[in-house]
Amino acid sequence: DYADRDFDGHVERTKNRPLATKSVSPREALLLAAGLSLLSFVLILPLDPLVIWLSVPALFLAASYPFTKRFFAIPQAYLGIAFGFGIPMGFAAVAGEVPAVAWLMLLANVFWAVAYDTEYAMVDRPDDLKIGIKTSAITFGRFDVAAVMLCYAAALGLLAVVGAMTGAGAAYYLGLAAAAGIAGYHYTLIRARERADCFKAFRHNNWLGAVVFAGIFVDQLLRAA
Repeated sequence: DYADRDFDGHVERTKNRPLATKSVSPREALLLAAGLSLLSFVLILPLDPLVIWLSVPALFLAASYPFTKRFFAIPQAYLGIAFGFGIPMGFAAVAGEVPAVAWLMLLANVFWAVAYDTEYAMVDRPDDLKIGIKTSAITFGRFDVAAVMLCYAAALGLLAVVGAMTGAGAAYYLGLAAAAGIAGYHYTLIRARERADCFKAFRHNNWLGAVVFAGIFVDQLLRAA
């Protein structure tokens, strides 16, 4: 919000954010961000030293992402890396290393982020064009819907590869199949490019993530039985 404070007031969906309405000052926002970052760092101190080292690029990614809309054609991909960097950090915390499967999972997360955040960007496209920032919805142009669906396919395909590498069972793949069905439902929402339906598709991604998680959870339960 700090990075977008001069843009948010011109976008219908974000015009009432605290910094845009000046109910919170930029200084207060930076102090809050610094405090939360410090608390987050304290939380990882008891973990494997590799986690602490990985927290450095993680912090850089999170802090720099909001500025990428000024010069990256698809900032949503950068967002996927920033949001997904907890994956290698989680492996480092538990196993003390980051195996190849962790990076595949991160790549899957990048494709998923491009898919759902392009749906989000489709909501703001008219406003973003006026103020001159870059988003995947603008970059993909008339191929935006196809790009979203291809990114969903890539994300789920990579997760299928992860399942094969880790010896996942049928429950895991059923979860992926359910996620593919949800992605198909999102197509019906975004194909007309109506703002409300695109936002609904974006918000509905919690269900896509939930069924993938359910597949993992049930698969692990069956393995432990």
